Amino acid sequence: MTPKRGLITDTYTIVKKARRGGKRDKTPSPPKPEPEPLPLGEREKDLQELKKFDLDWTFGPCTGISRLQRWERAALHGLNPPQEIKEILLKENTDPEYTQSLWSDYPL
Repeated sequence: MTPKRGLITDTYTIVKKARRGGKRDKTPSPPKPEPEPLPLGEREKDLQELKKFDLDWTFGPCTGISRLQRWERAALHGLNPPQEIKEILLKENTDPEYTQSLWSDYPL
């Protein structure tokens, strides 16, 4: 008769570590304060307003035309686009980041 094979854990004794000081109630650490966002510059504010204008579908679609063309088309149809947008577009009329909509990089 062959000897009975046991598990590898049968050859080692189980040792439990004693706890020091018993159970402790852990108090959660206070959340770290979020850093305050840096104040936006004038360019960032302008681009944010233009992005809102692009995402507002009440002034019609904006693919395939410039932002100023879209603003003028909306004004022609009586949709009352914001005058601030036109002022921003006329102030920076050569920068493509201002003149082109968010979707200008995507083909039609």
